[in-house]
Amino acid sequence: MVPKVKFVGAHISAQGGVSQAPENAWKIGARAFALFTKNQRRWFSEPYREEEVRAFKKNLEKRNFLPGNILAHASYLINLANPDSDKRKLSINSLIDECRRCELLGIENLVVHPGSHLKKISEREGLDYIADSLNQVITATNEIRILLENTAGQGGNLGHRFEQLHHIISRISSQERVGVCLDTCHLFAAGYDFLNGEKYEALFTSFDEIVGMKYLGGMHLNDSKGNLGSFVDRHESLGKGKIGWEPFRFIMKDHRLDNIPLILETVNPDLWKEEIAILYDFQ
Repeated sequence: MVPKVKFVGAHISAQGGVSQAPENAWKIGARAFALFTKNQRRWFSEPYREEEVRAFKKNLEKRNFLPGNILAHASYLINLANPDSDKRKLSINSLIDECRRCELLGIENLVVHPGSHLKKISEREGLDYIADSLNQVITATNEIRILLENTAGQGGNLGHRFEQLHHIISRISSQERVGVCLDTCHLFAAGYDFLNGEKYEALFTSFDEIVGMKYLGGMHLNDSKGNLGSFVDRHESLGKGKIGWEPFRFIMKDHRLDNIPLILETVNPDLWKEEIAILYDFQ
């Protein structure tokens, strides 16, 4: 039987090489972490050196990090809904490259923003492009699970409603290869209110009914500078924004969220160690 455990961490810098990420995560008391496997502002990067891959895996083992509790995060340039077929193909190829980098490192989950229709096509067309793009990526790669991150709904960004995430997943040929990473700031900005116990339960009941809890592969824990339903993606340190501390207490006591990575992307890395300690105190 799998023990019920919370795995909290932060999105760690991989500056100096990805092998340093486990060490940086361990220093702040993390039991999970996220990282970019390459420069997030570039389509492609140089392949890993073999010694860098070996050092990454060695440091994972040294600090007792499980591969399933690491979230790689794909480049911000990727737009799987791009109406321009050439640019969409570039995004597909870039995501394939990121999947292969994860395979080399032994990382199981890769988070990607679904994409934007750029206000040039319909929402339905954009969602179908995302599903088709993901099917191409899945066909070209092995084992990596791609987690769709819910968005704040800013501009033409898709994936801010549970129904949109369901639409994409329902059109994936190998559904065991996809999942969802829920971001608390994005949920709040998109209009999902979970500030008290009743609303929190309603949120996850809705997610389970529309998407399915089996698809939840991770979470980003962020407070929000913007108001409920603002559609503005502006993260804040925990307890310092419009969400406040209470919903994070609910998360830490919710056994449905055990054994998945819970990752801080809050704005002040100097507070991560303190935020992680506070979250664990909520258990």
